[in-house]
Amino acid sequence: MIRLDTDDVLSLHKKMCKATEGISGIRDIGTLESAIFHAYASFEGKDLYPTIEEKVARQTYGIIRSHPFIDGNKRIGIFVMLVLLELNNIKLKFTQSELVKLGISVAEGNAKPHYIEKWIIRHKEK
Repeated sequence: MIRLDTDDVLSLHKKMCKATEGISGIRDIGTLESAIFHAYASFEGKDLYPTIEEKVARQTYGIIRSHPFIDGNKRIGIFVMLVLLELNNIKLKFTQSELVKLGISVAEGNAKPHYIEKWIIRHKEK
């Protein structure tokens, strides 16, 4: 799996904020690192989240819910999801409204990582 590290996500956030006139800046780097690397946790040599969809869902959830940035946490969480899927050759088909609804649902606590994973699977291009 192609991964994004902390510097990659910080760079994407900066570009996103510039494009959307948001406020660039990190609130807590440790929280961001935790959100990114939790997806790759393992136990006794086995990934806790073995599929790309599970890993991406964990990162998306972690970024949106932990609010590591001053601004744009929902946007960057969804942006990271889309970039990771694209880098790993997973194409999605969705409407802008569906994407916005997903981000808001996660932020409000109504969508957990398992829901995000299923959302990704449902929206894969066939």
